[in-house]
Amino acid sequence: MSPRKFFVGGNWKMNGDKKSLGELINTLNTATLNPDTEVVCGAPSIYLDFARSKLDSKIGVAAQNCYKVAKGAFTGEISPAMIKDCGVEWVILGHSERRHVFGESDELIGQKVAHALESSLGVIACIGEKLDEREAGITEKVVFAQTKVIADNVKDWSKVVIAYEPVWAIGTGKTASPQQAQEVHEKLRQWMATNISEAVANSVRIIYGGSVTGGTCKELASQKDVDGFLVGGASLKAEFVDIINAHA
Repeated sequence: MSPRKFFVGGNWKMNGDKKSLGELINTLNTATLNPDTEVVCGAPSIYLDFARSKLDSKIGVAAQNCYKVAKGAFTGEISPAMIKDCGVEWVILGHSERRHVFGESDELIGQKVAHALESSLGVIACIGEKLDEREAGITEKVVFAQTKVIADNVKDWSKVVIAYEPVWAIGTGKTASPQQAQEVHEKLRQWMATNISEAVANSVRIIYGGSVTGGTCKELASQKDVDGFLVGGASLKAEFVDIINAHA
């Protein structure tokens, strides 16, 4: 039995309003959720307070991004201090949409990880290769390099979850096969054992993201090194409950 607590994050992205999110929150609050699974919902920053005040306390809340300092002249940004002030305990950093739509560099993501952890926020740190990188056979090279920048900025691994999200599978309806996901997760764990420590490799949750649905979640959850999910579109639907309960 894995000592790692199964972790399911829902990334709402830039979706929802108070009415629809209120209904979703009500569904989650009244559902029977596996008590052995840690659940965190990533809300748009303008709804962090709303989500935290409405969601049952057993369900965590995450911001979808933050900046690398506590305050200052950074129009449009939010800081870990502000996130914590809303009672929110997590932040998603390095999501492929931040990297590829908004041009965030590995270096900036590393700085954000360091500051979020110094501020006692939990970090869901995202990595993953694009389709051309997978086809060129450099998946490992890409994800190891991304993981190294994150690792160089982590002192306490107990507050970090790694989310492997092959970019070609996000929102495309293409899911990495359970075998493809397991292969990368296993290699990531081996990289951690070699480059950080055996203890960290064995304890850090490595979760999978990329078109996870009620239909694909059970077989993915059965893989030895898949410790949970970061769910996009399906986290806005009732099937999110089935995904949370995928790990029997």
